[in-house]
Amino acid sequence: MSALHGLMAEFDDPKAVVEAAEAARMAGYRKMDAYSPYPIEALSEALALPKSHVAKICLAGGIFGLVAGYGLQYWSSVIEYPMNIGGRPFHSWVAFIPPAYETTILFAAFSAVLGMLALNGLPQPYHPVFNVPAFAGASRDKFFLCIEAEDPLFDVEKTRAFLAAQPGVAAVAEVQP
Repeated sequence: MSALHGLMAEFDDPKAVVEAAEAARMAGYRKMDAYSPYPIEALSEALALPKSHVAKICLAGGIFGLVAGYGLQYWSSVIEYPMNIGGRPFHSWVAFIPPAYETTILFAAFSAVLGMLALNGLPQPYHPVFNVPAFAGASRDKFFLCIEAEDPLFDVEKTRAFLAAQPGVAAVAEVQP
């Protein structure tokens, strides 16, 4: 194992980091990540990141919320505590719709937030890229591409030369674990 987590290149332009990520992908690097102050869809495509499963988790949470909300009303009004009020049927499904809709939205929202946090591995109070002093600019106006040492093609000198040769690179730094 290498004593490094990887090498990180700093860019001032979002287009430059996207082009560098595409070049790294074409060169055969697979274990890499990019950091930017805002989402860049082209960067996700250049890194060949898998599609997110948050939408499926949100849908499952919404369906569960619908069934739970409707089921709770059905159970309480028809099975456990039936009351004949004004000749209304015990299973008055029309009256069950608004609360069931609200529980659908509630459960979908909670599952989307919790699913996003779980799939992103958050909260993450420490990551090796935090050891690079210039990385503080990733939340303001800098863009970074990190090629990890776990990549099969990673060689410190070759990877450093590759990153330094990319157009628009401001600096290349070692990322200590």
